[in-house]
Amino acid sequence: MGDLILYLGVTFAGFVIGSKVRSHKEKFSWTARVQMVALMVLVLTMGMRMGSNEEVIANLSTIGISALLMTVVIMACSILAIWLARQAMGIDRYGRMKNAGAGVLSSEGGADTAAAEEEPAGGNSTTVAIIASVAAGMAFGYLVIRRMFEGNMDQFDSLAGLTIKIGLCLLLVFIGLDLGLDGTVVDNFKKVGLRILVFPAVVIVGTLAGAAACSLFMEFSLKECLAIGAGFGWYTLAPGIIMENGYVTASAVAFLHNVMRELFSIIFIPLIAKKIGYIETTGMPGAAAMDVCLPIVEKSTRSDIAVYSFVSGVILSTAVPIMVPLIIG
Repeated sequence: MGDLILYLGVTFAGFVIGSKVRSHKEKFSWTARVQMVALMVLVLTMGMRMGSNEEVIANLSTIGISALLMTVVIMACSILAIWLARQAMGIDRYGRMKNAGAGVLSSEGGADTAAAEEEPAGGNSTTVAIIASVAAGMAFGYLVIRRMFEGNMDQFDSLAGLTIKIGLCLLLVFIGLDLGLDGTVVDNFKKVGLRILVFPAVVIVGTLAGAAACSLFMEFSLKECLAIGAGFGWYTLAPGIIMENGYVTASAVAFLHNVMRELFSIIFIPLIAKKIGYIETTGMPGAAAMDVCLPIVEKSTRSDIAVYSFVSGVILSTAVPIMVPLIIG
């Protein structure tokens, strides 16, 4: 709860600042470069943390395939659920109402024109940079960090956690600043309204549907698969709840699955934004949509799409400590 308040606070502070200096918007073009550097440092640190984690490394060769299969199926079902909901609600692939006027596909402007206006620059280069940073971080964590902090990994975890939190706060300030400079967030809320809550709801449905499908061809029961899926990417909480109920193997799969969901989201958000749709990116990470993956969503789409991402992450994070015990208990 404390982190949630912190993240909300720094984002709102950035928004207020951006609103105050909106008339000088052209002077803030440098913020995109700062965000990109901060994003790479954040992703690199996450990679080091995962590469240095004995549990992640030890489980990769034994239950990694199960976690991988669940991650692919669950993320695909989540994306499909958002796509279906978006189509039913009349929202285009760029996250705007089709009859709202600006930035939509209409008879006055073809699809190519709309795409040219909306497509974020450097989508492919961002994906390559993210993949390279994650890979480099994991290799460095496995080969160097484990030896540097041998017998004292708690110290590194604390240092990495602090670095990630500081990096997130910095990025969230700039995301808020972009929202304030853009000045369209209020209009977008008015256009979509409470329908913004539909997307985290369909992510829950899509995730659980994917988890249920996995129980048909995996060695885990329906209850175990649903509990694993209901972690929604929160790998520090869901596995612990599952383990407390005596499901040790399912807990290990849950840990790896949730790590993979966050990692794959970091890597593939730019690609999904470019090929499928902006709002689809907000459901991929699950709970991480409000923190770790929020800057990547914003970088790959637009500042106002970050609002969808944050709301989705908050709701899914709230659902984890409720749904996992109910399912597995």
